[in-house]
Amino acid sequence: MNIVLIGYRGTGKSVISNALADILHCQRYGLDEKITQQAGKSIREIVEQEGWERFREIERGVVEKVSSKARNSIIDCGGGVVLDERNVADLRRSGKVVLLISSFEKIIQRISRDLRRPPLEATLSFEEEQRKALSERDPKYRAAADCVFETTDLKPGQIAMKIIGHFKKKGWI
Repeated sequence: MNIVLIGYRGTGKSVISNALADILHCQRYGLDEKITQQAGKSIREIVEQEGWERFREIERGVVEKVSSKARNSIIDCGGGVVLDERNVADLRRSGKVVLLISSFEKIIQRISRDLRRPPLEATLSFEEEQRKALSERDPKYRAAADCVFETTDLKPGQIAMKIIGHFKKKGWI
């Protein structure tokens, strides 16, 4: 069974997925990394040159491929993966979905310096854009999740151990 990490930008998906893969000695699939490999360019370049719709098409193909072949792995999803219900269905079919959440202030602190992240809506200020996207996506994240973990104040390794403990308690691993 796969452990699938979802959540908004800056909730710690990538760093926690690395910690989980190290602790569990298993394969890790970073969907954003797979997208950039397939496209031959960064996410920012895909979005600037071809638009968000094209990015979501590429993401859809990557989700299909990874979810069909990954077994007993960690899957680190991009923040918008839940925008396509087919992605959620594929990921849930191959694993359990872990939602990572954090305070809005911590998310802003974590992502404000990352210039690799393309804007979601150019007409809004950075904080307005994040607040709007997070409020729109939150119900989708929660509907997709098998469990939820708060990442605001804990270190990635601590969160990874909490996730592993939860999965063992549930008999998922």
